[in-house]
Amino acid sequence: MNILCTGLNYKNSPLEIREKFAVGNHELEETLSSVRAIDGLAGAVILSTCNRVEFYTASLCPVRAFEGLRDLLHTRAGLKVEAPLYFHDTPRSVRHLFRVVSGLDSMVIGETEILGQVKKAYLAAAEMGATSRHLNKLFQQSFRVAKHVRTETRITRGTTSVGSVAVDLAGKIFGDLSGKRVMILGAGDTSERTARSLVSRGVRTVIVSNRTFERAAKLAEEIGGLAIHFDHWQNAFADVDILICSTAAPGTILTREKLAPLMKSRGGRPLFVIDLAVPRDVEPSVNDMEGVFLYDIDSLEEIVRQSLDVRRSEVARCEQMISTQVGSFINWLQTHPGFRA
Repeated sequence: MNILCTGLNYKNSPLEIREKFAVGNHELEETLSSVRAIDGLAGAVILSTCNRVEFYTASLCPVRAFEGLRDLLHTRAGLKVEAPLYFHDTPRSVRHLFRVVSGLDSMVIGETEILGQVKKAYLAAAEMGATSRHLNKLFQQSFRVAKHVRTETRITRGTTSVGSVAVDLAGKIFGDLSGKRVMILGAGDTSERTARSLVSRGVRTVIVSNRTFERAAKLAEEIGGLAIHFDHWQNAFADVDILICSTAAPGTILTREKLAPLMKSRGGRPLFVIDLAVPRDVEPSVNDMEGVFLYDIDSLEEIVRQSLDVRRSEVARCEQMISTQVGSFINWLQTHPGFRA
């Protein structure tokens, strides 16, 4: 029996192509049925995320299976041109899946979200009766591989986004974040993601202020916060512990001169400022003030890069572990009926 992987991902296809091949939950069962109807296929699992669309199948005839999958996918996508589909058969397909679940094939090396997505895809296919004995063994072993890689290497250590870096730094400054108050100036995507990360870490009070009040109100409602008009944000500043700035202002809105009297009303409590704006919202000299910790987008991204360097250094170890596990699976595959090299 051959294990096959057919698909495309962020490496070889732009978003406008990937989205045409994406398989939504509402069409998963129908698509799995269509795939399994291809002559010679014994089972199928469909993995569809924002970065990849992959079809894992088991077949005794790889060439016929690939041709059938290619025709089916192009018909579904409605493309008039050939899409850059890749086709992996055994053992390359096995190695590919093990690398995917371990985060080695991700945009951000070592990211862990993909493991949950693969588990969800496999369980959905299994519940619909679309898997086979060989695919069950493959995916169950892939989950064990991912666990070993994550626990025995440093591939998932450190932070991978500006928002997560900011949250980690806030935790180092304040410790427990559950009782801290956050103010957001501007309601852009980056500041929204950072605020959501803070809420996930226990922050209960979030004040949102934006030049367009309706947008501030919408974000505040989504994260369980309070919206205030932009002209009044200074009135609520005294009790704020964390300030996130991400406006579209042409110049600084928070200077050392403006912040000095506001700090006097805080009773010596520290202030953590995250300036995500370009151009910057906060005057750099603010960081020299007593009790103020300022991080702008460049300083946060530098921390992200340092974290990723640590992960990249672990790739060789991960690849070696995966090679061992690929060999183990191939040995199993060869001892069971239906294997074809």
